[in-house]
Amino acid sequence: MENFFKLKQNNTNIRTEVTAGITTFLTMAYIIIVNPSILSAAGVPFEQVFMATVISAVVGTLMMGLLANYPIAIAPGMGLNAYFTSVVVTQGLSYQVVFGAVFLAGILFLILTFTKLRETIISAIPNSLKYGITSGIGLFIAFVGLKNAGIISANEANVIGLGDLTNPMVILAIVGLFITLILYTLKVQGALFFGMVATGIIAFFTGQLHFEGVIETPPSPVFFDLDIAGVFANGLYTVIIAFLLVTLFDTTGTMVGVAEQAGYMKNGKMKHAKEALLSDATATTVGSMFGTSPSTAYVESTSGVAAGGRTGLTSVVVAILFISSIFFTPIIKVIAGVPAITAPVLIIVGSFMMGGLAKINWQEFEEAFSAFAVILMMPFTSSIATGIAVGFIIYPILKLVRGKGKDVHWIIYVFGFIFLLQMIFFPMH
Repeated sequence: MENFFKLKQNNTNIRTEVTAGITTFLTMAYIIIVNPSILSAAGVPFEQVFMATVISAVVGTLMMGLLANYPIAIAPGMGLNAYFTSVVVTQGLSYQVVFGAVFLAGILFLILTFTKLRETIISAIPNSLKYGITSGIGLFIAFVGLKNAGIISANEANVIGLGDLTNPMVILAIVGLFITLILYTLKVQGALFFGMVATGIIAFFTGQLHFEGVIETPPSPVFFDLDIAGVFANGLYTVIIAFLLVTLFDTTGTMVGVAEQAGYMKNGKMKHAKEALLSDATATTVGSMFGTSPSTAYVESTSGVAAGGRTGLTSVVVAILFISSIFFTPIIKVIAGVPAITAPVLIIVGSFMMGGLAKINWQEFEEAFSAFAVILMMPFTSSIATGIAVGFIIYPILKLVRGKGKDVHWIIYVFGFIFLLQMIFFPMH
């Protein structure tokens, strides 16, 4: 084991790696509950999503550990799951069709992993749009959390207003939010997970949470009947591109950040980048076949690195812990049924994703407004794809008017034109 993972070369040992794996798992364990909770709102059976979440996390994280030897965990991405649900709900599509789009995005991701086009796309898209997309998704996730908790609600006067703060579920959500915020501020490892645990305990004693069991035989994973034909029949090209681009940016950005922290970056380059991206692309493709939205590298992996994790053994430990979670379905299902327990995580993760705003050049109007348009449109249209499309349309136009058209990569013009056609002929409602 020491030789396979090159523990001595990376100045680590088995005990440290196991500790790091446990730390990473605790910081991201919320996804086991939150992902099925979000996707079940689109009509996907809870048990199906639960098993698909675990399967995609295990496949991606194991591949990351065994092929790339990186302490980076993979699981279905936050934001992408909320986007999946919004596409199903707002467009009246079956979830089988949208899983078809996820599958195609995964296949494209796999193909890109073996080509130079991946680097070209990543380098071609301006930072303002990259940061705008990530921040917009963060705002969208926070919006979903606030809405699920009842902290905000529909309002006839101005569309959205403050919810009923006397409602027991809203009170529980607010209390849970502050508990989690305090834990995170105090730098408690696994603050998001333990915040959910604390909120769940309160819910139990206030009669809002009722357990009917703890351990049972895990549900059987089922292959999905993907509706690939429905993807083309409904013109879901922007949806495929949205899944692909967000996964591509999110995974690449996270991997670079974690690799930088772990000391793997050499001269701006990362060894085994292809194997790392292959892990994520495979997890996305496999996950779609079992019933979950695209997977991505988790920034929570930095907590494991901070605990000393330096090799793929950390990832293997995370995968083993994910496997063990399948025996606790009764607890997980009950917790997911109380929105106040999961909502604080959505709100806080949303804030994490807003960090890129500081890196946008707000003095350059065409850069600033393009990012602003993306961020604005995502929550207000309840569509991540629409936000991306608007940004890709506005950015090249403003650059051309400013006389900086040559600074825009040709890929951006191609995407902008495709998105424009999509919005005219296949608008997302």
